[in-house]
Amino acid sequence: MSARINAMEDDLQRLHAWLTNHTGKGPVAVVTGKNGDMDTVGSAIALAATHPNMLACGLHIGRVAARYVAKHQAPFRILEDGHTSWPKQLAAVVVVDAAAPDQTGLSLPSVPLCVIDHHATDAWELGEDDLGLKWDTRSTTEVVAAYLEQHARSALSLPVCEFLLAGLVTDTARFRHANGRSFNTAARLIERSGLDYQAFIQEMEDAPTTPSDRGAILRGLQRAETTEAGPWTILRTTAGTLEGRVASILNGLGADAVVVTRSRNGSTRLTVRAPRSSVLAGLHMGHLMEEVAQSIGGEGGGHDGAAGWSGDAHPIAAETAFIDAVARTARNEVNS
Repeated sequence: MSARINAMEDDLQRLHAWLTNHTGKGPVAVVTGKNGDMDTVGSAIALAATHPNMLACGLHIGRVAARYVAKHQAPFRILEDGHTSWPKQLAAVVVVDAAAPDQTGLSLPSVPLCVIDHHATDAWELGEDDLGLKWDTRSTTEVVAAYLEQHARSALSLPVCEFLLAGLVTDTARFRHANGRSFNTAARLIERSGLDYQAFIQEMEDAPTTPSDRGAILRGLQRAETTEAGPWTILRTTAGTLEGRVASILNGLGADAVVVTRSRNGSTRLTVRAPRSSVLAGLHMGHLMEEVAQSIGGEGGGHDGAAGWSGDAHPIAAETAFIDAVARTARNEVNS
């Protein structure tokens, strides 16, 4: 235990030295994963709050993250794929919560790079001036929170704590995929900020939906079908939008895995979920999405209980590749 703690402290010290060096030279872009979820946006905004030369930015910002950015008027710059003009004086780039370069959706500039991530998959190739910080945590905000606690406590304002906690809560699916470290991080953030957790979680649960949103979710649920894949049962459906919400709802119905397929303008996306019981029995959604990418191309990866794939394969081919990968996965006996 002490060896692991020492290793983590060494990681944070290296990160602090790297950031101090490059923020002293000029602007540093803190780039988010292109899905723009709460974990990646919260991590970027919290880290950027530690120094005036850092700015959070990314290709996209999701609905939940957008609500928190608007609530706190947090600085976040939306970039354009293929049209991003990086500052000439840019000293470095930090990428948060992306397991591969293509998961940013951007062509990153040729400057020193730091990657802070927690995904089980990893396709980064780092040079001698680069730094990689990858921890076995349930969210990237846990890594960023640890850094702020160790080296930038003054940046842990109420808004920053709320961004970090929101990223942790959403990425653990309301703590369903949390571990002891996740709960410890959440407790420290709540204590530090004085945040009313009950009000905080109620605000998250009361996220507004439009009639169109509710209709899209209901149609996705109505189309759900069950498929047997070897020793596993999969719930599958299609959705035109809000596929993450549809997958999360279906994930509570007791199947071993859920896959929601979305197809638009020749592009296909799979969103997959699995309950903790399936993960413990041998299913790892991130690894399965990597298998899909190896089989039919595209980009895939993620966490053990939640992951995604995107590419130009036909929707049926993509869904079939996922079902096949699940069917070839042995089921472990789990002691109850």
